[in-house]
Amino acid sequence: MQSSSLTVGLKEDHQDTITPNISLALYNYLCHNIVGTEEHVKTVRLMNTVRDNLSSNKSLTWITSGSYGEGLEMRGSDLDIMQVRKFIKVNADKQPDFDPSITYLSMDTDDVKPGFTQLRLEYSRSQYILKRCEEHNGKHYFSSALWKGNLLLVGVDKGTTIHGPCITDKTGDIDVAVSLHCKTWISSAVNWITRSSSSWPSHNVTQSILKHGVLFVPIGVHGSQKEDREWRVSFSVAEKLLINTFSHTQLMCYALLKIILKDVIANDSECKDLLCSYFLKTIIFWISEELPSSVWKPDNLIPCFMRCFSRLVYCVEHSVCSHYFIPENNMFENKIEGRARDVLLQKLNTLHSYGWRCILFSDQICNFDVSMWNDVKKIVESRMLHNANGLLEINFELDIFNSELLHNIWCHHFPLKQLYAYYISQRCNILAQRLLLDGAIINNKYQYKQYKSCLSTLLTNVYHDAVSGWLMVASFFYKTKQYRKALHIIRYSISKCTFDKLFFGMTLSNNHCHSLKLLSFNKKSVVYLLKIILVDLIELEVNSTLTPEELLMEGWNKNYSVSSTAYAYFLSVLCHYHLNNVRYCQDSIQDLKLVIGERYLMTDGSSTAEAYTLLGVALQLFGDKESARQAFLQSLEIFPDESYNSASRRLLF
Repeated sequence: MQSSSLTVGLKEDHQDTITPNISLALYNYLCHNIVGTEEHVKTVRLMNTVRDNLSSNKSLTWITSGSYGEGLEMRGSDLDIMQVRKFIKVNADKQPDFDPSITYLSMDTDDVKPGFTQLRLEYSRSQYILKRCEEHNGKHYFSSALWKGNLLLVGVDKGTTIHGPCITDKTGDIDVAVSLHCKTWISSAVNWITRSSSSWPSHNVTQSILKHGVLFVPIGVHGSQKEDREWRVSFSVAEKLLINTFSHTQLMCYALLKIILKDVIANDSECKDLLCSYFLKTIIFWISEELPSSVWKPDNLIPCFMRCFSRLVYCVEHSVCSHYFIPENNMFENKIEGRARDVLLQKLNTLHSYGWRCILFSDQICNFDVSMWNDVKKIVESRMLHNANGLLEINFELDIFNSELLHNIWCHHFPLKQLYAYYISQRCNILAQRLLLDGAIINNKYQYKQYKSCLSTLLTNVYHDAVSGWLMVASFFYKTKQYRKALHIIRYSISKCTFDKLFFGMTLSNNHCHSLKLLSFNKKSVVYLLKIILVDLIELEVNSTLTPEELLMEGWNKNYSVSSTAYAYFLSVLCHYHLNNVRYCQDSIQDLKLVIGERYLMTDGSSTAEAYTLLGVALQLFGDKESARQAFLQSLEIFPDESYNSASRRLLF
């Protein structure tokens, strides 16, 4: 912990009376700078729900979990996804109706630590499953180690690694736990149903949790002789349902504990890996049972936080942190003990001696004030939302025009309908690129049907941002040789690329924030604001039927991801070229150079590199080979990964 005059000053007056005004000021600061308002959290949760529903299919269920799944995005957090395989079922007690296409497993908790189990094979005719079982004492057990190892082998990206029960992508941003489901509540957690004498959780929430059952994730007890065969019982969905019942003040307490952990405690190398967010969540659950709901209110935030922090100190002091659903599982066992416990306890006691002001040791809060920000800012700057939205692309089986799905959407209230429209719009971008096109010749009913189907799908794609959807429509008209129609839409799209527009991952300027505040006075939803002020990337899939011929290369099988502004001017160059409009073609090339030079509405280095590649293709088409070569070299300088940057190959031609 740093030593400074600020530190001394804090310690001298930490006994100050905590007034409701201080709690309210901190509450407002967290709302508008770190956590987001209650409305923002609800929006994130709804977006997660809609995206999960659209990503799930007959063979698997997607669940956005972890803190982000609960609507809470914190600095340094990963995106956690539970992927539940439906062709494997775990039975806790009663035998379900038999289905020969399903693999059935049963729990075996003999001589296993509480909260863990072995999964004994009861029935399977799948060689894939049988090869991942281990025999022990005449019984076959489904191996968690072999299950994870195989998932690693079939991972899309070569850089994926195993991280606990999860498969982690090469950037370390996304953790996917491929899990198994048991529909019934397990006996080891049966006491939880009637344990709480308070009104939290409510009867309805409890019944929803019991109805869902539990999940199993592939990880055993570290050091156990059965470690490779053991699975951990996961209450991820139950915990998500519980946190959804939290007041915003409860969520703030959880956020403050996470901030203390990540920004202060973890900075000490000896304490870095001792605590995790799950322990903090567990403590909040226990205290939520003890305190009446009326206590958790904004002007009482600091006393509530200090109660939670004091409980954390107590748990470390006594080396006990009981699992919320299975109290027999002491999660601190063999972890928070001996010297590790002593070092951590000293750190916590030091922080606790400063009272609530210990949070000021975090650089996120050290200068907290109550300046207002808009929830759209958090959405646009959210790395997790951008990553999570990208996962929609990998679900090839999604049928967004399924009558049952459309009926369910129609039955939802208006905000949820808006979110479904938002994600269906994104999905239509992908679907339209997979429909066959036959150029400009439409000489039979089948070709006309394909033409109309692609166009109608693309027109559904214009509802998730202000520009990219229309540019995909322009690509459609370009591919069908309707260049004047394409140019008309391109001009409209460019007119929307104004200085006040936003893109995912950007850091908002003061002018942007001022514009958002003015827009927020209209009381429009976040989804509506995204539609009118967001400029998304153009994502052209491998083998997309909408990719201009000029971008295609034999043997190149990577997506193109480029800024909408650069793509608009590039497409304009192509249209004018085919119309023999030489002067307009030159003007569009100059505009493309200007957009690239200003990095106008460009997200990161890779999209800027792609923009230089587009410039090189345009110059090459126009006959300026040397300038094209310089553009390709500039692209490689910005993004030198030749396996993902086509500029390296284009230099060979």
